Amino acid sequence: MIRILGIDPGLRITGFGIIEKVGEKITYIASGTIKTASGKTASKKSEDDEEREALPARLKIILDGLFEVIDTYTPQQVAIEKVFVNVNPQSTLLLGQARGAAISAAVIRHLSVAEYTALQVKQAVVGNGHAQKEQVQEMVKRLLNLPAAPKSDSADALACAICHAHGGQGMGKLATAGYRVKGGRLI
Repeated sequence: MIRILGIDPGLRITGFGIIEKVGEKITYIASGTIKTASGKTASKKSEDDEEREALPARLKIILDGLFEVIDTYTPQQVAIEKVFVNVNPQSTLLLGQARGAAISAAVIRHLSVAEYTALQVKQAVVGNGHAQKEQVQEMVKRLLNLPAAPKSDSADALACAICHAHGGQGMGKLATAGYRVKGGRLI
């Protein structure tokens, strides 16, 4: 049995999902989100809200939230989505910092971390690397036999864990670090 924590990093909302893999069977354990923003409009924010949303404070919320998740559910491995470069470089940098906080939480708790692109996650879960969010949510629901589709951030985190369960573990056991694979063979 292996317990996997999937993380969908975000500066406002970080999704998490925990699954267990026994043989080829995967089972849902838990999922949720860690929210760092109040969601209030700028004109309705108090000083406490502003302080809560300062970058260092938000990173601490992510770190502390993931410590709580790790300590509660005791995963053995972590799978996290890689950052993509989008149109806004500032957004990419901020997302990278949220991702760094998430990775730090895992390594501080002595967990191995596997990284997957959104394309790899969607391919593993839906069979199409360009699937829409709704398709990912529906397939996560089906694969984990859930009564309803999880919300987007939780679904993405669970999808990351499923991706790792389906392929990451076997690939991680191969001594391929520093090598490229082409056509199923090392080059």
